[in-house]
Amino acid sequence: MTSGPTASIEAVTFDVGGTLIEPWPSVGYVYAEVARDFGVQASAEEMTSAFVRSWKDRGSFGYTRGEWFGVVCESFGCAVSEEMFDAVYERFAQPSAWRVFDDVIPALEFGRSRNLKLGVISNWDERLKPLLGRLNLLGHFDAVVVSVESGAHKPDSKIFLQAAKALNSDTKNILHVGDSEREDVRGATNAGMRARKIDRKAGKESLLDILRSLDLQRV
Repeated sequence: MTSGPTASIEAVTFDVGGTLIEPWPSVGYVYAEVARDFGVQASAEEMTSAFVRSWKDRGSFGYTRGEWFGVVCESFGCAVSEEMFDAVYERFAQPSAWRVFDDVIPALEFGRSRNLKLGVISNWDERLKPLLGRLNLLGHFDAVVVSVESGAHKPDSKIFLQAAKALNSDTKNILHVGDSEREDVRGATNAGMRARKIDRKAGKESLLDILRSLDLQRV
């Protein structure tokens, strides 16, 4: 999905989870792997299903450590010690628990070649910036706006406006790309940005395709 003409785009912002990176090999795999270190046996498939159920049951999420404990607790049937939760939480701060989609670096390099400002707008916690650094992604961005620091979560317009300010760009000249219709597309357009949705499951369009499809204005 896209919104509005694209001739004056001077900056592109990206969602992170499901857009730039994904849990690897899966959330359930990481949960089960950590659990084994604490004598808890569970299959990756069972844990993934449990995580999805817990995640879907939450109407809102503030990305606090306490809220993440609730998700992990429910996924394991609340048989989780503080020590085990800490291990799970820390594992997802490590690059080994994530995979950068193959089209990300080519897309970012293409954006740079067109003199675009690049940024991140993400509902995440304090682990994001260090994680992006460990994944060798942080240096590609001019601004990284994270909900835990901004005090607002997508689709709230405030977080998009903070990113526009950080990029020193008018919202009408920014394209936001993400995998959520509600958080990314509606959130961005309500804030006055252009928006494009990427569907990783369909795999029909890559980030590089999206950037190449724009009639980009050099700045």
